[in-house]
Amino acid sequence: MTEKFLELAKAKETISFKPTRTTGLERLKQFVGRTGRRYTSTRNYDFGTERRCNVSALSPWLRHRLITEKEVLATVLAAHGFNVAEKFVQEVFWRTYFKGWLEQRPSVWALYQRDLLSACERLASDEDLEIRFNEAVKGNTGIDCFDHWAQELVATGYLHNHTRMWFASIWIFTLRLPWQLGADFFLRHLLDGDPSSNTLSWRWVGGLHTKGKTYLARPDNIAKYTEGRFQPKGLAKFAEPLTEQVDHPLIPLSSPRSPPDCPYLLLLTEDDLSGESVMPTSPATAIGLLATHGRSPNPMGDAAKDFAKGAISSALEPYEKPAKSADDWCGPLIEAARNAGVTTIATAYSPVGPTRSRLDRVEPLLRDAGLSLIRIMRPYDAITWPHARAGYFGLRKKIPLLLDQLNLPFQRRL
Repeated sequence: MTEKFLELAKAKETISFKPTRTTGLERLKQFVGRTGRRYTSTRNYDFGTERRCNVSALSPWLRHRLITEKEVLATVLAAHGFNVAEKFVQEVFWRTYFKGWLEQRPSVWALYQRDLLSACERLASDEDLEIRFNEAVKGNTGIDCFDHWAQELVATGYLHNHTRMWFASIWIFTLRLPWQLGADFFLRHLLDGDPSSNTLSWRWVGGLHTKGKTYLARPDNIAKYTEGRFQPKGLAKFAEPLTEQVDHPLIPLSSPRSPPDCPYLLLLTEDDLSGESVMPTSPATAIGLLATHGRSPNPMGDAAKDFAKGAISSALEPYEKPAKSADDWCGPLIEAARNAGVTTIATAYSPVGPTRSRLDRVEPLLRDAGLSLIRIMRPYDAITWPHARAGYFGLRKKIPLLLDQLNLPFQRRL
């Protein structure tokens, strides 16, 4: 059966990453039939950019919530049931787990940002590090698979999930480069560049997320799961875990707030572009603000930047408003609220990351201007995030319960 699935999975299929909800839903409809046993058997294979039949590649739309996790789960479970689609369902919950885990340990994001700035300063003063870094991001290391993936990432804004793990492992343990620079390289170029999934995945590979447990990229594994496209040489044979002398305290999750019961301005951000769906009434109008350049102190990749801007622009089409990019969100929000004649601004809750930082900075300034900012947490997040306190497998055991609480179709094990 697996051989049959492998043959099907190698069929040509190039995905169009158009930043609209319609395109995301079309991709979900196109792929849902493959989210059962076929997905389980073939998901770890990277057949190349023109052969993506074995993976959904829904992450760019999910990252910006042009489509939501609950929509994806509902569609998949209706098509297959939990028993058949369990592996795909678990992969959706990995995204949920990372968001909930970082939400309860925001100091991890703060430390990453601080250490990234330090690593960037080292680049400016350490010529050897600068040379090795530039060879890596330009794909000039001499490691065939790594060089191909570095160039693929910059050109397309996407990498297969298994490939991301190999890439991070080679970056950390073979090339001996600071992991923060690698995580930043991903965050600047990935269409689905997500603060929680990206930061915690790099930490997991390096042995920081699950203390002492690393992921080592092996030549035989890469050759197998790329169908022999690559035969890398010179990879590290041992992965010594990274360490840090910092504790990250667990903090309580924010309590969900009630949606506004008065006229309001809807703020759409790249964290959640289906924000209107969590509001009980339609807004007076809407504004869309970009925090994309806040992902990094370094320049954003064109593919990722264009996708984020296009995604916000598409979400704003019903309101005939353009997406705006500004370092200071206070002025545009005050102006938009006054033009709409409202004193309330509502937005979907943004988890830890650049958008959240902007909102935290602007909220007291809006309050001084007589405006209230209400951040509405999705029921999906409020139900699932509390279970992301420790390792992923603690949350995974709760998936049947969570599906029931989310009123999603669930077929129990026999």
